[in-house]
Order: sequence, then C-alpha cells, then structure tokens
Amino acid sequence: MASNSDFVQYIVDQCSGVGEISVRKMMGDYCIYCNGALFGLICDNNLYIKVTKAGKAVLEEVDLRPPYPGAKDYFYIGNVDNRDYLEAVIKATMPELQSPKTKSRKK
Repeated sequence: MASNSDFVQYIVDQCSGVGEISVRKMMGDYCIYCNGALFGLICDNNLYIKVTKAGKAVLEEVDLRPPYPGAKDYFYIGNVDNRDYLEAVIKATMPELQSPKTKSRKK
C-alpha cells in the first residue's frame, strides 16, 4: 500500500517548524528531508524517523519497526498529530545525522 498524498502533505506541514522540509517519492512511498538531510520515511501512511540517541531520549515511547520488508529499524512515530512533539523529535535527531557528503577535489 502506498502513502496517500494528503497524509504526506500533512506530515510536511506538521514538521515545517524545524526547517525546510521536502519529500521525494520512492516506489509509492516517500523519503523526508530537513534542510537537505534525510531524516525519515513515510511508508504506508506511517512516519518513521532514523534512529539516534538524542531522538530516543525525546520519544514518548520507543517503538522500533522496519518501514518496509527487509529495511533496518526506524523509530515508528504514531503521534503525528502533536506538532510540538514531532518537531522536538526531529530537532533532537538532526544533529546526529551525517550532512550530505561533498566530493573532494583531487589535486
């Protein structure tokens, strides 16, 4: 089952206070980015956020699930209606994620 575009837009709107939120479609579901860095997935109308120590400390309930068969575990975020909570989890998560890699120039 693919994600509904209305749900995806709702998640983008809920996360908008943490930075520039964008999504990219991936086989019917979506990757979600904050300021260009991938922090989660939207699969089957569910939000999953990458696992980090800081994110875990902010979560109301730690629920690890794979977003699709064969995937590694992500934090499953069931409480997407509480905007302040969702933004706090994302703000805590972002500093631990690698920034996009830049190619070094050979001399």
